[in-house]
Amino acid sequence: MPTYKDEKTGLWYCKFVYTDWTGVRRQKKKKGFRLQKEAKEYELEFLSKSQASCDMKFRLFAELYLEDCKARLKVTTYPGKVNIFKKHILPYFGELKLNEITTVTVRQWQTKMLSSKKYKPTYLKSIHNQLSAAFNYACKFYGLKENPARACGSMGKKADEMDFWTLDEFRKFNEAIGDKIITKTIFNLLYWSGMRSGELLALSLRDFDFEARTVTIDKNYARLDKEDLILEPKTPKSNRTIGLPGLVCDMVQDYASRLVDYHDGDRLFDVTKGFLYHEMKRISEKAASKKSGFTTSATATPAC
Repeated sequence: MPTYKDEKTGLWYCKFVYTDWTGVRRQKKKKGFRLQKEAKEYELEFLSKSQASCDMKFRLFAELYLEDCKARLKVTTYPGKVNIFKKHILPYFGELKLNEITTVTVRQWQTKMLSSKKYKPTYLKSIHNQLSAAFNYACKFYGLKENPARACGSMGKKADEMDFWTLDEFRKFNEAIGDKIITKTIFNLLYWSGMRSGELLALSLRDFDFEARTVTIDKNYARLDKEDLILEPKTPKSNRTIGLPGLVCDMVQDYASRLVDYHDGDRLFDVTKGFLYHEMKRISEKAASKKSGFTTSATATPAC
């Protein structure tokens, strides 16, 4: 591992040959190291990554894994994955070699996470699943012999089944809304259609067929870095047409007739999920009703 000192700057640099992923031999030169040891470490880490060696440190593997995920995940999903790695996984496993992490290592990490008492069981399970997915990737593409996260078992638990409002509970909530037309229209549409909040926030007026009393779901709303995004639905099966009660169609048409400077194709409800959360919390407290998620479902359809 030859390293060199730049006599003009007094800093170290490394220069070496490697074979890239296409099989082409290339030369790499990196300057600006204060210590010779740092130049050697850079060369060693670079070669470990380029040769897809399980002998590399986990943080180097994580860079490769997350870069691969970036091209395959939705733009709204990727930042959450990166955040979990930075906050919960890399601080513990980052400096360990990929092939030196054992079931005992993972178990000790689990114990530390569980002992903190900071996180809900569902979040702990999500963190563990992210680690396990990374090891699965290492087994498939880097020749790791086994997934130590799978072998030692999971932590946390799955989310409880969704708690739907009954018709009486929704009527109580609906009465507490009062005359705020946007809120009343939104929550009636959510309740009677069963659509997700992101699907509702992506709707435009052209998605409704008031004669047929239907709404078509073919997109999803998200907000990332203060930018509104209209994305594909969560899954292919999310593309669907939903029948609506007449009273909900009337509400939507009345609400739309009051909009100013609305253009065909614009979002019908120009609010965020934060608005929905705060409105639900406010009205639930006012109505003294239980809170559920935004994905709600009716137990009956009114005769209208």
